[in-house]
Amino acid sequence: MESTISTQSNLLETYKQVRSHTEYLCEPLETEDFVVQPVMDVSPLKWHLGHTTWFFETFVLKPNVTDYEEFHPKFPYLFNSYYISAGDRWTRENRGQLTRPTVKEVFSYRQHVDAAIKNYLQSNELQEEVKEVVVLGCNHEQQHQELLLYDIKRILGDNPLHPHYREDIQDVKKIDVKSEWLNVDEGIYEIGFEGDGFHFDNERGRHKIFLHEYQMASGLVTNGEFIEFIKDGGYRDHMLWLSEAWDWVNENQIKAPRYWHQEDGGEWWSYTLGGYKKVNEDDPLCHISYYEADAFARWKSCRLPTEQEWEVACNIYSPNVLKETNFVDSKQFRPIQTSDFDFFGNVWEWTSSPYTAYPYYNPPEGALGEYNGKFMVNQMVLRGGSFGTSRNHIRSTYRNFFHPHLRWMFSGIRLAKHI
Repeated sequence: MESTISTQSNLLETYKQVRSHTEYLCEPLETEDFVVQPVMDVSPLKWHLGHTTWFFETFVLKPNVTDYEEFHPKFPYLFNSYYISAGDRWTRENRGQLTRPTVKEVFSYRQHVDAAIKNYLQSNELQEEVKEVVVLGCNHEQQHQELLLYDIKRILGDNPLHPHYREDIQDVKKIDVKSEWLNVDEGIYEIGFEGDGFHFDNERGRHKIFLHEYQMASGLVTNGEFIEFIKDGGYRDHMLWLSEAWDWVNENQIKAPRYWHQEDGGEWWSYTLGGYKKVNEDDPLCHISYYEADAFARWKSCRLPTEQEWEVACNIYSPNVLKETNFVDSKQFRPIQTSDFDFFGNVWEWTSSPYTAYPYYNPPEGALGEYNGKFMVNQMVLRGGSFGTSRNHIRSTYRNFFHPHLRWMFSGIRLAKHI
């Protein structure tokens, strides 16, 4: 998605496409699916719908439309997330306590704000600063579209009925993919965003880095490779695990990736958005914490790449997003084999880099300055996007980040090693 929109009609079209995709993702759901919150990290689905709408109401309509009528005076309190500068907020862990507003009311809220945004974009000559906020809001909603899929799977995935999210997910043909090591020479490289396309503030600060010679795996770790780790006692060998990670394994009785279950006879099955299925050993591994990714890398006598190594290797070997890349646009809703190197799509790839600021990082003033910078502590960087990411939302400089114990997101592993 470009940051410099040539015309406001293009900006309006982008807005409509993004908003309609959110509702497309919601189409298979029942009303009951929208209201539950099994754990704090999962928000009720109706909250995502309200929050992304609140963003446009708060940062576009209220500051710029003098006659705008707020949909409900309490909705900002309910649907603000972490923007302290924008006002008080309902606590995150209690979002699932609220049966009201109803799902129907939240969709009415979206319709109300959509109508106001469309009228505003059609009737006014926007300053560049306002255009940038609208584009940011569209990218913000795309982030929540992916979170929506994480949360849908978390809500449905522990249900003993194993309900399908979508019935129309098709099987794909097996592809013969050969794994190899990609060499990157020692040298000075530049990373970070430059140019005119959209980017988040945490990508800014184009800067030089020095890298020793290293190798990156040409593909993602597969389910079959991880099954071998399990069979070899990987979850029981404390020598493979960081101290904090070993505590996490034992306290939570972790024995397999999220959503995996071993049935009678020893076969592994997993809940997918297409229902409960036997684990395909050739498909990319998904739903892995940083702790598990790091332990697996040690077991393989390898390591996880740094985010700098990941970005440089991606720019050398896979600078462009290919047609067959598995994003949400392909409607597979799961990791699949592709003929690409999979630097983009399929699963987010853990790196060994903590989420910190680049040189020259300077967040914007006001509430939007809280978007990224305040989270630069105790989190690890992931790169590349997933099958839940929109094709026009990703780039090699994109920095995702999560706490190391989390694994309900679409996360996987690419190995690296020193030479």
